[in-house]
Amino acid sequence: MNSRFATIVLAPLIKIGAVAGLSSVILVMLLGQPRIFMTMSKDGLLPPIFAKVHPKFKTPYMSTIIVGLVAMILAGLFPIGVLSKLVSLGTLLAFSSVCLAVLILRKKQPDTPRPFRTPFSPWIPLFGIFSCLGVTLFLNIYAWITMIVWLSIGLVVYFTYGMKHSTLNKATNG
Repeated sequence: MNSRFATIVLAPLIKIGAVAGLSSVILVMLLGQPRIFMTMSKDGLLPPIFAKVHPKFKTPYMSTIIVGLVAMILAGLFPIGVLSKLVSLGTLLAFSSVCLAVLILRKKQPDTPRPFRTPFSPWIPLFGIFSCLGVTLFLNIYAWITMIVWLSIGLVVYFTYGMKHSTLNKATNG
């Protein structure tokens, strides 16, 4: 295959694929993150404004606006390459956390009814943790530094606001 053919035919197809892939990731994030914040707000981990639901559309509109504004600011401040690595790192760490939570809940609350049972437990969750963390080792140092900053901000929010207001925390500690 000559390079002229690749430039004329394949390059635009790759660009279209990249734009479609980025668009779908951004849309899923902008749909999913407000609902995560709404649920966290209902538990008291975030201020009540994040739980406000639109009376007509029944969507978490305040959370959607806040997430959209933050996304716009981040998109304006950081190059797309940095943002893509941050999203990858955050997703991998979230998947690792879920796998770890499966292991912990199976041990601490074995009798809790569950609609889904993880096959080959604990091997599948352990494989998930190690494979996700293994992939994170290939991300650059800037993604890690930025993730540590965001994680620190999240921990500050949790320890200054969420821990005191969490309904789950109140229920378990009386």
